[in-house]
Amino acid sequence: MIRKTILSLLLAATGVSAQAALSAGDIAFTSFNADEDGLSFVTFTNIAANTTIYFSDNEFVGGAFNSGESYNQWNSGTSAIAAGTVVRLIAYDAATLSTSAGTLSRVSVSGNTNWGLAAATETVYAYLGSSATAPTTFLAAITNGSFTTDGPLTGTGLTEGVNAIRLNTNSPSASPDYAWYIGPRTGETTFDGYKSKVANVNNWTVDTTNGSYAATIPDTTAFTISAVPEPKQYAMLLAGLGLLGAIARRRSSH
Repeated sequence: MIRKTILSLLLAATGVSAQAALSAGDIAFTSFNADEDGLSFVTFTNIAANTTIYFSDNEFVGGAFNSGESYNQWNSGTSAIAAGTVVRLIAYDAATLSTSAGTLSRVSVSGNTNWGLAAATETVYAYLGSSATAPTTFLAAITNGSFTTDGPLTGTGLTEGVNAIRLNTNSPSASPDYAWYIGPRTGETTFDGYKSKVANVNNWTVDTTNGSYAATIPDTTAFTISAVPEPKQYAMLLAGLGLLGAIARRRSSH
């Protein structure tokens, strides 16, 4: 019990957090590929084992999803996914789905049979839910159209440029079929420091020429941090380690 208490204090002192429920902005999309029908996202926090995140390109209107498109679910699997990991969702519309981490599977909902990602006016939401059609927490969104008409953010708690990205921000009349984040993945001292960068379309390469990207693999390089504890945190860490050592020596002497 003593060791667990000390460990908790050490984690708090050094900024290392335990697994926590996901909230808006804890993941962010890092690529969109309407040719392959693929996506990728980065997690800015540790994702606990057996966590399920839903993805849908149905529009969220009036507090509910409409119908006609698709629902998929990604599960983290039996092991936690570390903060900074980039997860690729491969061939989103294929008969057999695959992913670079965890598992990806199709959710069958009556009236929803269009599994592809469109090269225009498409919005994809990522969210937690009691089911695919009952979202409880929206995490991120991406669109190659408009968040006004092609997939509203109203009622999601998401904000364009913060935890939702519009790929044609600089060319509103364009319909990007492929886009990928090219900004920094190193240099920040916290993962939160990357959020504004990934949400800024100026840190993306956005293709509006309708080129062929069906075989293009997105960058899945992990995001990393270089955290340096403050002197006070060092002192707490050393004091805690000293106390653990004293307990160990005391027990070994009996």
